[in-house]
Amino acid sequence: MMAKKKKALRMRGSKTHGYGAKKKHRGAGNRGGKGLAGTGKRGDAKKPRFWKERYFGKHGFKPKGIKKEVNAINLSYIEESLKEFLDEKLIDEKGGMYIVDAKKLGFNKILGSGRITKKFKVNADYISKRAVEKIKKAGGEVITKIGE
Repeated sequence: MMAKKKKALRMRGSKTHGYGAKKKHRGAGNRGGKGLAGTGKRGDAKKPRFWKERYFGKHGFKPKGIKKEVNAINLSYIEESLKEFLDEKLIDEKGGMYIVDAKKLGFNKILGSGRITKKFKVNADYISKRAVEKIKKAGGEVITKIGE
């Protein structure tokens, strides 16, 4: 079986290589641009089709340094809901001190709004400075893994 000759070789000397007039095969300019250039820009029926696919918005790589999602809870809310949390065994009590693990409660940050009257031993990934001050002032202690 013989190999087929390439089109470029077969068309040598034909001036247009089978595309008719020269202006009909001039690269991206023949199409009105590269990619989606010119599509859906005029009042024709294809417009919405291109819009819903990839015409608008960002595409491709995600930016670096995406921060972890912070799910916060206030100290005042913990104190208000203390009885419920104890009943559900989400908070433990030892020697008058309530041991709070933020992960058990479904949070990763403790905020310091409100007034607290009980002693807490708080374990959380993130904790605000105000929360640390209030906990220590009430006679409790703070354990963080990542810092303030």
